[in-house]
Amino acid sequence: MLRYAITARLRTSVEESSREEAFLRQAQGLAETGVDFVQLREKDLEAGALALLARKLLTILRSYKNAPKLLINSRADVAVAVGADGVHLTSATGSLTPADVRRLYASAGLPEPIISVSCHTLSDIRPAREAAASLILFGPVFEKVVSTTETDSPTETSVSEGIGLNLLHLACATASPTPVLALGGITEENTPATVAAGAAGVAAIRMFLAAP
Repeated sequence: MLRYAITARLRTSVEESSREEAFLRQAQGLAETGVDFVQLREKDLEAGALALLARKLLTILRSYKNAPKLLINSRADVAVAVGADGVHLTSATGSLTPADVRRLYASAGLPEPIISVSCHTLSDIRPAREAAASLILFGPVFEKVVSTTETDSPTETSVSEGIGLNLLHLACATASPTPVLALGGITEENTPATVAAGAAGVAAIRMFLAAP
């Protein structure tokens, strides 16, 4: 089963001075527990700061024998600059495509990138599969949660129920042979149900925040 951790450094500490240290310590924990992928998803950071954090993260992850693969959320330019393993894309109209990312990696002389794509409907899946995405993140399966940060105090609100396991099963069949990872409200307890529905694994933020 594949495990795909999504970062959220603003939740690691309320003190800015210790936030990066806590974030990198969490990354070490993820590598030690055998996570397969880590998506660096820090949308508040400018390119330079994101690249600096990505390099530190790569140093930690690649110090392990079975190093998790690092994907940068949306910023293919940063991913290429730091030599990350790949990029995470959305399925929104006008966003970068897997072909765009592959061209950037090829022009930089980098290995073939891993490309994950987030999909929220069955109609999103076919284009991602035909574009040869490496992974499809499908959801929210169990719930949709919105996180907001006010004065360094993150808050989370569940705004709707998820799409459910039946639709996840259809998504997996539609995406085949591209692996689908279940996303949204994932816990250790409901993970087996997603695999039974056909998912190749799970993607989550909260479930992996407690990594030792």
